Amino acid sequence: MLSIFPWRRRATLYLHFPCLDGVISGVLATLYLEKTCGWKFKTFQPVNYHQQKEWPDTRLPRHSAVVDFLYHPQAEFWADHHETSFLTDQLRADFEARKDKSRSKDESRFKDASRFYDKQSGSCASLLWREIGGTLGPDPRLEEMVRWAEKIDSAAYDSVDEAFSSSHPALVLSRSLATDADQRYCEFLLTELRHASLEEVIRTDEVQKRFLRTQELNTLGLERVRQSIRLEGCVAVFEASSQGVMMNRYSPYYFYPNARYSIGITHSKHSTKITAMRNPWLNFESFHLGEFMRKFGGGGHQRVGSVVLPAERSEEAGNIRQELLQNLNPVDSEKKNG
Repeated sequence: MLSIFPWRRRATLYLHFPCLDGVISGVLATLYLEKTCGWKFKTFQPVNYHQQKEWPDTRLPRHSAVVDFLYHPQAEFWADHHETSFLTDQLRADFEARKDKSRSKDESRFKDASRFYDKQSGSCASLLWREIGGTLGPDPRLEEMVRWAEKIDSAAYDSVDEAFSSSHPALVLSRSLATDADQRYCEFLLTELRHASLEEVIRTDEVQKRFLRTQELNTLGLERVRQSIRLEGCVAVFEASSQGVMMNRYSPYYFYPNARYSIGITHSKHSTKITAMRNPWLNFESFHLGEFMRKFGGGGHQRVGSVVLPAERSEEAGNIRQELLQNLNPVDSEKKNG
């Protein structure tokens, strides 16, 4: 049978990694673009937020797709759901102009690569599934991936116990991303998940060795959090070294399930990471944590934000924590200043 494409376009995928939502989004995007646009992906390039300073000036190869990451005007295909997707007003304007131009065309949007953005979406994978799933589905295998990518990325766990459990293959796969998640592992997951189920992929040695190591390090990390965590107003706060252990971002709620927010400062050999999160099991309007972290070079969503400081800026972590506490405990701050 002859291909509907007389030639294949060599393409590059940029995806947020290590992140399950980024991986599943990458699977959906590559399957769609190969099927409808004749792209052939030769390169999978993981990206993360420590690269955002140089990202707008990064020159992308022709036929590039970017998923679950910051907007780039050279990407022929782009999809994201983060509220901090546009680093500048000019980049946002570029996206809006291209979107309006695309809408004015008579031909179907599925004939060409496109750009999708929805800050209300719980995950990039679910956004993509709504937009391009009709071309790929119905496919129970992909639908399961999308459902769990949304649950994990939006922290929609039923309980803090589920957040620590390995009761579903997606949870195992997500845990595995915390250990040795290099470019080779990124390429392995994208290649396997394009045709195999979550259950099949987690049985591989590549996943199991990382998952088991993560479980071991998480147990050690939970003990390290226990030794340093305290409650400041409505915020569970801890600061600890992450060397030799792993810190689960839900750890504060394991010890303080009724805390409204958490702030964790973790120190490694070369950097300091600050992560803030709204308690996903309490229902209230969150302070915009992603926008707050963006001021310092980080980002995220309304309910979770983080920033990674290089070693030479590690002393800024304490000031960031105090400013954040003042925003998260406004009543307590007013009492102290009164």
